[in-house]
Amino acid sequence: MLKFSKWKTTLTLLFCLFGILGSFPNFLTEGEREDLPSWMPNSAVTLGLDLQGGAHLLLEVDAESVVAERVENLLDDVRRTLRQASPTIMYSNLEAEGMAVKFKLRDPNDEDRAIVLLRQLAQPLASNNIMAVGRLDLDVDTGDEDGEIVVALTEDGIEERRVSAVSQTLEVIRNRIDQMGTKEPSIQRQGDSRIVVQVPGVQDTAQIKNILQTTAKMSFHLVDMTATPEDINSGRVAPGSIVREMADGTGKIAIRRRAELTGENLVDAQGTFDQQNGRPVVSFRFDSRGARIFGKITTENVNRRFAIVLDDKVISAPNINSPILGGSGIIYGGFTIETANDLAVLLRAGALPAEITIEEERSVGPDLGADSIAAGELAAIVGMLGVLVYMVLSYGVVGLLADVALIFNIALILALLSTLGATLTLPGIAGIVLTIGMAVDANVLVFERVREELGNGMKAYKAIETGYQQALSTILDANITTLIAAIILFQFGSGPIKGFAVTLAIGIFTSVFTAVVLTRLFISWWITKRKSDTITL
Repeated sequence: MLKFSKWKTTLTLLFCLFGILGSFPNFLTEGEREDLPSWMPNSAVTLGLDLQGGAHLLLEVDAESVVAERVENLLDDVRRTLRQASPTIMYSNLEAEGMAVKFKLRDPNDEDRAIVLLRQLAQPLASNNIMAVGRLDLDVDTGDEDGEIVVALTEDGIEERRVSAVSQTLEVIRNRIDQMGTKEPSIQRQGDSRIVVQVPGVQDTAQIKNILQTTAKMSFHLVDMTATPEDINSGRVAPGSIVREMADGTGKIAIRRRAELTGENLVDAQGTFDQQNGRPVVSFRFDSRGARIFGKITTENVNRRFAIVLDDKVISAPNINSPILGGSGIIYGGFTIETANDLAVLLRAGALPAEITIEEERSVGPDLGADSIAAGELAAIVGMLGVLVYMVLSYGVVGLLADVALIFNIALILALLSTLGATLTLPGIAGIVLTIGMAVDANVLVFERVREELGNGMKAYKAIETGYQQALSTILDANITTLIAAIILFQFGSGPIKGFAVTLAIGIFTSVFTAVVLTRLFISWWITKRKSDTITL
């Protein structure tokens, strides 16, 4: 078992070389890393929020607003469906009540026809749950009174919209943070409706808060040309229309409630300048489907006003002078360069499906992070020195060889963390310190077994070979159980707990390698060169 073939020796040495080269950039400045040759690794371990400082935000997602929006849209859908029926289905008292829409038929004989038409408004659940296959988000039935029909959201439909709202919000937030160019943000779901956002290296949280809290829900509506100023001021507009404020504060305008096109079809948005007057504007571009719809709308509504709405405020409502077939346009809104760029970031990242509120906000200063790094480095150095001295005093030369392997172990951990782009947190440093102690456990098991065999009169070479053979199963069992614990911590933990689990798991693999393979290789070389069949442990 002490004999190494050439290919095994080569692979072992190459892995050690990877550890040296991969960990080396961590001891250089950013400028020095950029000057490294292209063939050398140049990535360093990314420090987490608790080590380099940054912003910590706990967000609450208003998932109920998504459900309320579905009910509001349902009210408009029911009105449109009944009016477009042939012949038209007459009704009265159409209103939203809780999670349902109710109305009363003028002619009870239309009941069956109305129910059939309204059931077509139902949407299938997107749940992966096998029990949910074939279920719909709406239930259409008769009410308590004669001729009354109730279109209600099902419990499954309500729950799915809540879950979907939080999941979509998390992805939109992730896209927005990535668009800002920040490094290694941590964005994780917490509970049913909360999201934790940690952005290392950012001290001014104002811009992050502004970008995160802006819904950026963009839509395009036809302007209601029949509404008079008196109707708009009083809020009494035609059914299917709604009054919205102008973003520049110049007044209000009546627009059709149903959006002709939404920001979901946007594929690009950029802050730029108007070629005529040099003012900052935001240019946007639709995908092929959006461009087709946009072209159709502008073709059919020439000489009508078209409102661009962002977060329930009308940014502009230009007149459609001619069809726009290119699938692109420009938003004018009295922007500054910064606000134009911020809006472009929001539009590119997508709209939040629901409003979010900041429940908790913390800033971690870089000084605190520097203290944590210094304390972690001190703990690692003291722990490592203690282990190194103990191994030499206890096992002599073979203990010294185990110490050399331990140094390679630390280098491999840093190299793997750097290569994988993992974020090192304070608990992660604790995981590395713990790994230092765990790294020699396997060596202790082997050396104690070797010492026992030598005491029984066995020759050195055979004793060492027997020690590794007999201790291997114990070493694997101990490390596998620890690895299972690390996997569970990573799966169910969050933030710093995951950081600890990652460093612990990496440390387990590198420790087994350095103890079972690298230390054994060093001892094999030492025994062969020594040419003696007796050793002292």
